[in-house]
Amino acid sequence: MKDYHMNVFFSEDDDCYVADIPDLRFCSACGATPEEAIRELQIAKAAWLKVAKEKGKPIPKPKYRPAIYQTVR
Repeated sequence: MKDYHMNVFFSEDDDCYVADIPDLRFCSACGATPEEAIRELQIAKAAWLKVAKEKGKPIPKPKYRPAIYQTVR
């Protein structure tokens, strides 16, 4: 199984980096650096999957892929 896509961006409102997994609704984390946000997101992902399994909720397959934009000259 492929792993889930992660987005990482800086939030000016929160003054930190935010990482999320679009395929796992509301699964996100933050950190002072992109690396910290990703580490925290790995913890959040494990917890998200554990709770979904315990509650018998469906676990979505990884399918989100960001659009790729190219600049035209």
